[in-house]
Amino acid sequence: MNASSPDARLVEQVLVALFAGGHVLIEGVPGTAKTLLVRVVARLFACEFKRVQFTPDLMPADIVGTNVFNPRDQSFQFRPGPIFSQFVLGDEINRAPPKTQAALLEAMQERQVTVDGVSHRLPAVFTVFATQNPIEQEGTYPLPEAQLDRFMMKVRADYPSEAEEVEVLRVHQSGIRVEDLDRFGLATVGGEPELLAAQAEIRGRTIRDEVLGYIARVVRATRENLKAEVGASPRAGLMVLTAAKARAALHGRPHVLPDDVKAVARPVLRHRLVLKPGAEVDGFTADDVLDEILSRVEIPR
Repeated sequence: MNASSPDARLVEQVLVALFAGGHVLIEGVPGTAKTLLVRVVARLFACEFKRVQFTPDLMPADIVGTNVFNPRDQSFQFRPGPIFSQFVLGDEINRAPPKTQAALLEAMQERQVTVDGVSHRLPAVFTVFATQNPIEQEGTYPLPEAQLDRFMMKVRADYPSEAEEVEVLRVHQSGIRVEDLDRFGLATVGGEPELLAAQAEIRGRTIRDEVLGYIARVVRATRENLKAEVGASPRAGLMVLTAAKARAALHGRPHVLPDDVKAVARPVLRHRLVLKPGAEVDGFTADDVLDEILSRVEIPR
């Protein structure tokens, strides 16, 4: 796979978010292997994986769990929902109503859920991957800003290149289903202890003041851009910082470069910008605004 191809960038961004301890919103049309990607990453790190299909009739209890009455001892016992997993895939998250979407808020921010006043801790390794279709809008509920802000990154699953699509056809023609991961001999690269250790090591890294200033200028420029109604918050800057550290580590470097910041800026910030109606009418997107900002903000030497 070409390192500069859309698929390679998608894989890198998902791994960066994982090592940074963040959640990921994957946007793409059906059939672009969004679910398969999460399953493969879960297999590589020997993590438990559960998939939740979001639908209009899905209730919060279907995700977090509920207390069930046990007639034997006349007591209520908590029955955990699928959120109690290391990797949770919320498929088509924008098809569920806001009340159900909100059930993920506490879990994603606090790594716990509260049912009937009792808090239940989630696994030490806990990552939410959610998917949504950018084209189909009928019967969907757009994610509110508070929910979007819980995702470290919003990444794009694009169509593969012609060569990659030919290879997919060749594998299928040989009788191997791409969903059958056992046939591909995937080797585990680590488990929960290794992943937690990597996340802690990345969080503990320090970077040069010049790069910190660069991050701050990029984030502040989103608030000053005339096309943006709402820019990125200071928390978004923290997300850029952690993601840049993770990307540097993924590339085997102990130090963060401005290129790391530029590489993570779009997936970390694109879903945190709200454009003015006039800018949207003129066809501008959040990525256009970020491209403009990254081209103008001075890069430290």
